[in-house]
Amino acid sequence: MRRLFSVCVAVMFALGAVASVQAADNLVLATGGTAGTYYPFGGAMAKIWGAKVKDLNVTAQTSGASAENVRLINKKEVELALVQSDTLDFAFNAKEAFKEPLKAMSAIAVLYPEIIQVVVRADSPIKSFADLKGKKVGVGAPGSGTEANFRQLMDIYGLKKEDVNPQFLSFAESADAFKDKHIDAFIVTAGIPNAGIMDVSTQHEVRILDISADMATKLTQKYPFLAVAKVPANTYKGQTAEVSTVAVNAVLIAGNHLKEGLVYNMTKALFENQADLASAHAKGKELSLQNAVKGVSIPYHPGAVKYYKEKGLMK
Repeated sequence: MRRLFSVCVAVMFALGAVASVQAADNLVLATGGTAGTYYPFGGAMAKIWGAKVKDLNVTAQTSGASAENVRLINKKEVELALVQSDTLDFAFNAKEAFKEPLKAMSAIAVLYPEIIQVVVRADSPIKSFADLKGKKVGVGAPGSGTEANFRQLMDIYGLKKEDVNPQFLSFAESADAFKDKHIDAFIVTAGIPNAGIMDVSTQHEVRILDISADMATKLTQKYPFLAVAKVPANTYKGQTAEVSTVAVNAVLIAGNHLKEGLVYNMTKALFENQADLASAHAKGKELSLQNAVKGVSIPYHPGAVKYYKEKGLMK
């Protein structure tokens, strides 16, 4: 009997150990291309969560960025994603390329502004966005948030679809095509400085197109998820003057199926370890608790809401 009891205890201990291993949460965070900001920033967040949240492992995964990411979340192929605020709005409300509403997702936090940057050669005759007529332009991956931003600019500047020769390229592909003079310009919607633009500026002198105040006003009135923004002087090599433009927000989202307690712990760890995030990636300095709950049109995850209520940011 005593031997049988010992065997039972051993079996129960083994099962408990297995259950403990299985209890660990292994999550995938969909980011973007390797030349963008999402992938390295996502990796920095994943490292913090792995270190600060018990039994949690998050893997940052490359992807086609915003549009693909919301679809991956809604198919439950990933648990977390980084998405532009405009694409998030389009997906949730079945606008633009989204024919049906995608609502199996919720926001965790606004992370930082993503600035729309239209890049040309420093000696290019292209002086404004309107001058892109008849030019070959890298407009972002098909269906991406960057491509949507390009179409919004086309609309405000009165350009028709056939006026521009669009090249549907990722940031890295656009940078390579630009260096080889296969395209005249390319657009990047990302945090600054952007790796793709920095890469190009080491070989070619570049210029970021300015969006005038009146055009920015028209843009933000028609597309309220956009906001006026600046690219500070010397952000890129040879860029000596400040550039006026517009921006969207980078938003961290989660699948609605994630448990409240887990998302609460992740939200708390993110803001309580901002110094570590800022050390790991420059965009971490822009993470703001006050701004985390502004500029998102979809509901927040209950776990994030619980944290923001504790901080007095939500009622």
